[in-house]
Amino acid sequence: MLHYIVKVLLTSMIIVGISEIGKRSTVWAATLAALPLTSLLAFVWMYIETGDVSRIAAMSQSIFWLVLVSLPLFLLLPFLLRAGWGFWPSLLSVCLATAVAYAAIGMALGRSA
Repeated sequence: MLHYIVKVLLTSMIIVGISEIGKRSTVWAATLAALPLTSLLAFVWMYIETGDVSRIAAMSQSIFWLVLVSLPLFLLLPFLLRAGWGFWPSLLSVCLATAVAYAAIGMALGRSA
């Protein structure tokens, strides 16, 4: 149980930290958000819990391809916001576009993404 509490607290602290830093500096917040901290934490947690390096290697490779699919989100969101769209409609639109992209890559790979 303590293991799960540590995982949740550490992961949550990173997200909250990025949000708080973003209030002061969008560049530093973006730098931290762009780091693959979530992936690194997932690798560490998975290794601690299973020790299965082949699964970690497979997950790392899958993350690479899925990151490529999510990159348009970071181009479309500022475009929509600067075009006068509200925050929530812009966010919903980029989430839907990203979901469609994930579904397309999943079908292209012949499995669920």
